[in-house]
Amino acid sequence: MPLMTPPAISPASSLTPAPNDATKAADNIIYLNGVAKSYMAEGRMVNALQGVNLDVPRGQFLAIVGRSGCGKSTLLNLLGGLDKPSTGKVQVNGLDLAHLNEAQLTQYRRDVVGIIFQFFNLLPLLSVLENTALPALLAGQEKRKSHARAAELLNAVGLGERMQQQASLLSGGEMQRVAVARALINDPQLILADEPTGNLDSKSAEPVLNALYNLTKQENKTVVMVTHSREAAAIADVTREMRDGKFV
Repeated sequence: MPLMTPPAISPASSLTPAPNDATKAADNIIYLNGVAKSYMAEGRMVNALQGVNLDVPRGQFLAIVGRSGCGKSTLLNLLGGLDKPSTGKVQVNGLDLAHLNEAQLTQYRRDVVGIIFQFFNLLPLLSVLENTALPALLAGQEKRKSHARAAELLNAVGLGERMQQQASLLSGGEMQRVAVARALINDPQLILADEPTGNLDSKSAEPVLNALYNLTKQENKTVVMVTHSREAAAIADVTREMRDGKFV
């Protein structure tokens, strides 16, 4: 698969906090104030989020639990810069995401956040090492450096001996551990995990959660994990429950 050329964007220094929010950003990497999100679906208005407030200190592992449709995935999309709120403020690392243009959002998603998806999203014909290093290569990092960083992360999640194998030969739990390593390849400040064990049985889920918790603590990352599983949420430092678009 040929590598794509990353879009031209402004230097990383352009993503700086607004002066009035600098103190708040120093204490809390995430600050949400009065966040609401509504959209039309099948001819009806859906109020996915309703006046959500949230502060997340740097280095915290936060789990957000709730049933399907409660708003937790919508919240994750806002934090990932994949959507914008209807009203309210979404601030991450001192940046008001609603005020970023598309080039700045691309840079934000590349440099500030790492995302772990439920269904792995690995390229099956690439090796484990190549899958892990790919975001760094797309960001313009030199191949040797990106592969060295990928190998370090794979060793940390217990897959050092599998890094030259094709991703298609791994089990589901192993694939998700690769996804954990890949999410950290560009040294983001914030890790967003969307039902990271939702596609795994309990035996496979445990090493994934341990890898996610231990590696992000070791590298002093902030984690927001959304899940319907209270068993998965038990690993977090703090657990919040969502219901009908609000925190309970």
